[in-house]
Amino acid sequence: MTTPPTPRAVLSLYASTLRTARSFSSYNFRNYFLWRTKDTFRSIQAEQDPAKLSLAYNEAVKELAVLRRSAVVNQLYGGWRLAVEEQSDVRTRGDT
Repeated sequence: MTTPPTPRAVLSLYASTLRTARSFSSYNFRNYFLWRTKDTFRSIQAEQDPAKLSLAYNEAVKELAVLRRSAVVNQLYGGWRLAVEEQSDVRTRGDT
């Protein structure tokens, strides 16, 4: 039987996954993976069974590896910025 991960290990994995999700250049992918990460770790946090907790943690580690590779590809082939994204170079009505 495997030992369940420590709360510190889960928190570290959560932070790494959030950081990786924020690195997507595509707005839609970035927001989807941020939402999915928060949802996944809420379920991990609520888990009481040590065996299920270990299984969920190991699955999240595998998903982080896939997410990191996907983020690199998305950064290489990122598209145009969407209108809903904050754009710092756009002039507002108050600018002269």
